[in-house]
Amino acid sequence: MNFKPLGKRVLIRREEEQKTTASGIILPDNAKEKPLQGTVLAVGEKAHKKGITEGDKVVFGKYAGVEITMDGEELLVLESDDILGILN
Repeated sequence: MNFKPLGKRVLIRREEEQKTTASGIILPDNAKEKPLQGTVLAVGEKAHKKGITEGDKVVFGKYAGVEITMDGEELLVLESDDILGILN
């Protein structure tokens, strides 16, 4: 994959969607919500200044970003301001 976000943008791979509930009930595709956390794959120059680096696990807003497909994989491009925090 060769994608370099510009400015304050960040490229993120969402975490896997949950296929079952905590009690073991299997969820149909239309009942699943997309995860609100993921791993940073690439960072624009200005996002680096905010302390976001490649490999960080981050949490972001529900309606943040633009979904793109690269190499058959759905990824998310969003502004660094849409990142709510970094998970340790």
